[in-house]
Amino acid sequence: MPDPAQHRGVNDADRLAEIEQRLRQQVAACTLMLNDLEILGYSGHVSARLPGGDTFLIQSFDQSRAELRPEMLLVCDLDGKMLSGPPGQRPPAEVFLHCELLRARPDVNSAAHFHHDRTTVFTLVQDVKLVAIKNHAVRWASGIPVHEDPSHLNTPERGRALAGTLGPHHAALIRAHGQVVVAEDIPGLLIDCVHFVENAEAMYDASLLGAVRPLTESEIALFLQDLKRDKHVPKLWNYYVGRARARGVLPQDWVL
Repeated sequence: MPDPAQHRGVNDADRLAEIEQRLRQQVAACTLMLNDLEILGYSGHVSARLPGGDTFLIQSFDQSRAELRPEMLLVCDLDGKMLSGPPGQRPPAEVFLHCELLRARPDVNSAAHFHHDRTTVFTLVQDVKLVAIKNHAVRWASGIPVHEDPSHLNTPERGRALAGTLGPHHAALIRAHGQVVVAEDIPGLLIDCVHFVENAEAMYDASLLGAVRPLTESEIALFLQDLKRDKHVPKLWNYYVGRARARGVLPQDWVL
């Protein structure tokens, strides 16, 4: 007679393998879409926490952000050690950024680090802070901290320092360097990266016309009341996936 426990074990293994494969496709898709949108360029990376919580997917140091495929992703632990991946590949130098953000924030299951010039400008001027001025920027109503150390985040200590700067917030700027955005999953991460850059560009453009009017506390409260993230994120994820497929950026057969 078959052992029910063994049967459950096979089913669990199949389920975890299915989850990992879908996450691989989502990470690759998010990277390709952010690259196509000119948010993530020749450097930067997207990560996704795997079931169990102490390992994650991330692209390798050498792989082009414009050609990433699911099977090219690495599995790393929270110490930055590569556990599996294509032969000859290595984690990105800033893998510790992802390690320490995921370690510090159990509520975060995905993170993106990129270097969007217009957004980075807000770390280069005196007394001009990036704030929420567009409706969907209420995601950052709690604040957008600036990490004052512009160094490459290539050590655990620097990763922990950035995690400390981010604190409970959903995004941070790194002075003269770039941005980090965190979210509950990959679709949410893509949409947050898009809105984060949109808000920065809108604030920059508005400042050319006159004094910027940030959202007030009452306006933020109204937007937060009306914002239905469980509906907004899938709607925009489907839009960007469809757009990318129509442009030939994403394969039609990826399960996203």
